Amino acid sequence: MEFHSHDNGKQDDGYDAVASIETNVADGFTMVAIGDLIVTRPLTKYQGASFAAVVKILQNADVTFGNMETNIFDIRSFKGSPQAEYGGAYHVSLPELGPDLRAMGFNILGRANNHALDWGVEGMRETSEALDQSGIAHAGAGESLAQAGAARFLETPRGRVGLVSFASSFTPLSRAADPAGEAPGRAGVNTLRLAKTTIVLPEMLESLRRIRNALPGVKSSREDPNRVVLSGVTYKTGDTTGYSYEADPRDVANILRNVRQGKQFADFCIVTNHGHQPGNWCQEPPDYEQSLAHRLIDAGADAYVGHGPHQLRGIEIYKGRPILYGLGNFIIDDLRTPVGADMYAAYDKDPRTDTDAEVTANEMTRGYETDPGFSDPVFYESIIAVSRFEQNQLAELRLYPIELDRSKRLANRGVPRRAPAPQARAILDRLQKFSKPFGTQIAIVDDVGVVAVRANSPR
Repeated sequence: MEFHSHDNGKQDDGYDAVASIETNVADGFTMVAIGDLIVTRPLTKYQGASFAAVVKILQNADVTFGNMETNIFDIRSFKGSPQAEYGGAYHVSLPELGPDLRAMGFNILGRANNHALDWGVEGMRETSEALDQSGIAHAGAGESLAQAGAARFLETPRGRVGLVSFASSFTPLSRAADPAGEAPGRAGVNTLRLAKTTIVLPEMLESLRRIRNALPGVKSSREDPNRVVLSGVTYKTGDTTGYSYEADPRDVANILRNVRQGKQFADFCIVTNHGHQPGNWCQEPPDYEQSLAHRLIDAGADAYVGHGPHQLRGIEIYKGRPILYGLGNFIIDDLRTPVGADMYAAYDKDPRTDTDAEVTANEMTRGYETDPGFSDPVFYESIIAVSRFEQNQLAELRLYPIELDRSKRLANRGVPRRAPAPQARAILDRLQKFSKPFGTQIAIVDDVGVVAVRANSPR
């Protein structure tokens, strides 16, 4: 008997002979997506009605996703140590956090980010164990690149959900690797390496070329007249100054394959990227990201969720799938302790006289060489994105504005609540502006953003 395969991977008799990437969730399937979870303690027991109203949104979805940007362990029994390379701060949380995240409604978390190995592989492993014990699926960190890059799965009444998590911002030593010959694999996170180019005006490039040629040890050879490498930084000419990124094709191929496999084994697949490019000051995604997000959806992803810059970026709908370029902070309850000797040194503090809280307050206020601190109100305003699917396509995206009580003392700020009307409108106005270049129209109904998606042609 002869069979003919169609684009959906099925033969004429309906048999799937090629492992289809069709979406297959029941109508009404909902996904909640939030940005960064920088949280140090359980919050559900004593944060009151305003936090409970936020939690209710999380609990009412089939799948509730967030970026897990901290480590979970008890310092009294911890066998690891703070690493010399860390993500800007040593993020650490109490063991009670695992069950509390589950109580909030989180059932799947991304782990690939620049804080995953703040406390070494020991911290990574203890965090994995804490999430496993709490019944929370998680992806993006593992004992090898194959494990870190693989999709992890969540069973829901409306369909099986896969998650692939990768980071374009990461500490160099946290990058996972596979075995090669006799060399064993390396534990760490699933990464997307980016080649960064600084774009300058032509006259600037000539100045850089003169500086480079005046330095000792420079090889003289024929070169691209529009390109200069100086002290390891690549400069090229352009009409305006800025930054450009090129994704490593090997990493892209690996991620695309993991997404395809994740969707082949699930009914719905989320892909998430943690990246700060070009910096926390920027409200536009880097130039590589849109084309990559489109390729990931073409490979089987049903949602692309970006986070990392700690503030909102635009929203795009592509082939009936949401692309959320930046969801900001959901919780920034930064009561981290201990913080490690390196942070004391970085902020000119003395552990004999200063406190962990004073180090954190200084870090949050001063920021970093290339990024602002976290005192700007923009870092305390965000959204909860709720996607509803009908007939396996996005039918509606609802955007609930939240604010994180910036004006409260360090011990109390950073916990989300629904933003009051004027602030909610300002947050959504900003998101409308960021999303307009992607052709996304956001209506505002009762201080909630609504993207109503017309029926799109199938993928």
